[in-house]
Amino acid sequence: MKRRELVKFIGGAGAFWPVLIFAALALWFSAGRPPAAEYGAIPLVVADFDYEDTSGETEDKRAAYTARVKTFPSLLRERLTREDRYKVLGLDCAKVTCSADSIGAEDLVAAALKADARFLVYGRIHKMSTLIQWGSIQVVDVQRKQQLLNRLFSFRGDTDEAFRRAAEFVSEMLKDATPKL
Repeated sequence: MKRRELVKFIGGAGAFWPVLIFAALALWFSAGRPPAAEYGAIPLVVADFDYEDTSGETEDKRAAYTARVKTFPSLLRERLTREDRYKVLGLDCAKVTCSADSIGAEDLVAAALKADARFLVYGRIHKMSTLIQWGSIQVVDVQRKQQLLNRLFSFRGDTDEAFRRAAEFVSEMLKDATPKL
């Protein structure tokens, strides 16, 4: 086809090109992203968090606080799963609670290695007073047996929303602690 004929063909099919481009974009967006493992996401596990209450509150709210602490690692896992950079794996332990206090740090690292994780995230929440809670977060490169992060954070409130915001904050901290592979 000569250049003039090609230009005439393209020009004559002017209504066709926007439809073709729209269809290609729609197909591309509907396909979604490939699973994290297909594009080099960092495999990690998030263990259960331990809990300590030294607030001395007169009203016993331990059951509610314990439930929130149990959901904290789940919130963290959900947040990290939404990141393209991580592949969140399951952690298999012989105990009901898979935390540093329940099985020990060495066994926690061994369980993370067994799950084929590169990083282990674990920690603790400490209810210090009626409104203030302290958290500690540790990140271990289980393949190199090297601690990458050991940090304290605090947050106010003993509501579901306070725990959700704290999990968001911790997930942002993890971006800096886990180097790209």
